[in-house]
Amino acid sequence: MAKYFDVHPDNPQARIIHQVVDLIRADGLIAYPTDSRFALGCRMGNKDGLDRIRAIRHLDDKHHFTLMCYDFAQLGQFVQINNALFRAIKSSTPGPYTFILPATKEVPRRLLHPKKKTVGVRITAHTTAQALLAELGEPLVSSTLQLPGEAEPMTQGWEIKETLDHSVDAVIDSGECGTDLTTVIDLSEGAPEVLRVGAGDPARFSD
Repeated sequence: MAKYFDVHPDNPQARIIHQVVDLIRADGLIAYPTDSRFALGCRMGNKDGLDRIRAIRHLDDKHHFTLMCYDFAQLGQFVQINNALFRAIKSSTPGPYTFILPATKEVPRRLLHPKKKTVGVRITAHTTAQALLAELGEPLVSSTLQLPGEAEPMTQGWEIKETLDHSVDAVIDSGECGTDLTTVIDLSEGAPEVLRVGAGDPARFSD
């Protein structure tokens, strides 16, 4: 059964954040809120966690996992950003954008797109997610919590607990979560390509 953590949306309790991070470090898989939707997350070296995310979401090996990063400095450790893109990405973070970029050697091979050697990166503005990332000290490998065959995402922690009780190790509830997706921008080829239009305005990345 998944543990259920009720976290204050504005002032996350340090004791609870510490407990959740201990669980992540012990190779747990969590469902946690972001500034768009709930996400599934585990640490980068957690192969079992990745396999469980793939199983929950019915993902193939071409799926781009996202590294949810604490800040821009951390993001820069895991992807290659040229000078032309630096300002546009930095000015859009934190926010509802996911960027696809060439990965550095810091990223485990199993997280990369098999052909492109790219990975998604994102910085969320959600207070609870930020608290988790600050305590963890490394990115969370994440994937949007959207179940196969479901048109709408789950927006409440108790609902996720009931549905995924035996599939995840913890659910972090910080109040109702949103339903918007992030806007996904592929920057791996130099010229921006909008792969998905979501909450973030794609116009700032158009020519």
